[in-house]
Amino acid sequence: MKTPLIILILLLLTTSVFAGSTQTNTSGSNTAIEGGYTGGATTYESGSTSTTTSTNSSTSNIKSAPPTASAPSYNSMTQDVCSTGASVGIQTFGIGVSGGKHFIDKNCERLKLARILNDFGMKVGAVAILCQDERVFEAMIQAGTPCPIDGKIGKDAMNLWKKYDNERPDYKVYVKRMDDRKKADELEQIEMTKEFERIEAERIKEEEKKMKNIEWVDPK
Repeated sequence: MKTPLIILILLLLTTSVFAGSTQTNTSGSNTAIEGGYTGGATTYESGSTSTTTSTNSSTSNIKSAPPTASAPSYNSMTQDVCSTGASVGIQTFGIGVSGGKHFIDKNCERLKLARILNDFGMKVGAVAILCQDERVFEAMIQAGTPCPIDGKIGKDAMNLWKKYDNERPDYKVYVKRMDDRKKADELEQIEMTKEFERIEAERIKEEEKKMKNIEWVDPK
């Protein structure tokens, strides 16, 4: 009998609770809770506001190497040509540059021309072509067979080269060599002068010494 009575008392003391508003949770927005609500130790008053803000930031920096710049190729098209090619290419992350150019080999041309003139029997002309190279010109001078000039060979050519030395292929080297020789000659002259003065000083000392050893006798 006591049990049904206790159950009846509990039913009378129980109160139903209903939410007075609708709660919505949205990331990055405001959520308002209206009405009076009591739950545990937390109380939300009427008109209270809860704000939640979430920010996600992501930055990616991806670098990849660009295609390599290719230097252009050079084709001389034939073996009997005195020309060589050169090319270069530079590549960076911002820009790539490449280029090429051909160069004439003057020494190669000189040898071919001299060979052709010699084949035609023009030996002096062939030598004159080779003498345009300062190394050949100097070698010919050192050998005592100067290069042809104005139709002159041998000693006549040497005299003209001395007169018009500014026309020499090795003029700059020649001028420098002459200056060095001049300085060397001046130094040699200074050394010779010093040696002559030393010998002269020794001779004077010897004469003075001899003069002291001479006994003078007064004539009677």
